[in-house]
Amino acid sequence: MTRPPLPSMLKTTPTLAEIATAAGVSTMTASRAMNDQPGVSRSTRDAILKLAQNMGYVANRSAQKLSGGRSRVIGLLASDLGNAFTSSLVSGAVQAVAAAGNEVLIYSLLDRAQRPTDNVLQLLQQFTDGVIAILPYQFGFVESLSAAQLPVVTIDQHTAHAEFPSIAADSYGGARSAMQHLAELGHRRIAFITGDERMNSARDRHRAYDDAVAILGLERDPALVLPGDYSLGSGRTAAQQLLALAVRPTALFAANDLSAFGAMSVLQTAGLRVPQDISVVGFDDLEAASLVHPGLTTVRQPINEMGRAAANTLLALIAGLDVATQQVSLPTELVVRASTAVCKRAAKAPRK
Repeated sequence: MTRPPLPSMLKTTPTLAEIATAAGVSTMTASRAMNDQPGVSRSTRDAILKLAQNMGYVANRSAQKLSGGRSRVIGLLASDLGNAFTSSLVSGAVQAVAAAGNEVLIYSLLDRAQRPTDNVLQLLQQFTDGVIAILPYQFGFVESLSAAQLPVVTIDQHTAHAEFPSIAADSYGGARSAMQHLAELGHRRIAFITGDERMNSARDRHRAYDDAVAILGLERDPALVLPGDYSLGSGRTAAQQLLALAVRPTALFAANDLSAFGAMSVLQTAGLRVPQDISVVGFDDLEAASLVHPGLTTVRQPINEMGRAAANTLLALIAGLDVATQQVSLPTELVVRASTAVCKRAAKAPRK
């Protein structure tokens, strides 16, 4: 019995040589056009690209790189894409990359401290022109990317990666404005939940807290500084520790919004009113900051813009342009909502 012909949907895609023949040019010219290399007029390049699209040509990204061209793919290393801060950074980067006619290959880890495997390194080397790394990652991996001649731009610098161009927000200035706001409301006993201090942002916010305590004459008490890691859980744990103090703070500054949300939930469950009993300030201005009750006073950093700036910096490096500055710091802004109020009294633990 004669088999029916294979359906057209199983037909293989055309080769670059077939595209060149259909366009009436050499395979080298077609390759230069597809790789956006010099030596081809704009009209010829546009005609070849249009023909390739109509014929269903699929570019071999790996072959493009091996032939000295560009894949027009940007790698992006990120952790926990469900985190609102990270997802906003990624969104900004993707928008900028797409606007430049490139694509994004995203690799995500749930544990920011975990080192991506060598397979990931090979994938990025083979298919991408450069990498945006939302840190931290264990020392060695980002260096391996750089050693493989891949341009790298980081977001929120890790101490171990100071040699790479980095995009961040003015964490120190933002944290000082938060502390100044609480001090102007009359608060003198202010607690602080730290961030992940492997990162420059967390260390800058901690330094700003310490400086504000000294300069503004606020109460200095080591028990008021609670370790955190920028997570909801660390905010909850810190709040539990604050509830156990004999003399509680009248205000709390958390190094990011997530830890502030965690702390507020524990404080309110314990019967404390925000801001009547304790004022709370965060850092980030995530969308949820205006939706929680009461609305969270926080320091707004331009998260989406940070992602865009990282992408544009990386695209400039790929194009062979000099970066004006290695460390870009974008401005922050204090956003006052209902979670802060004038200090009325020292908050003490209830008598037993």
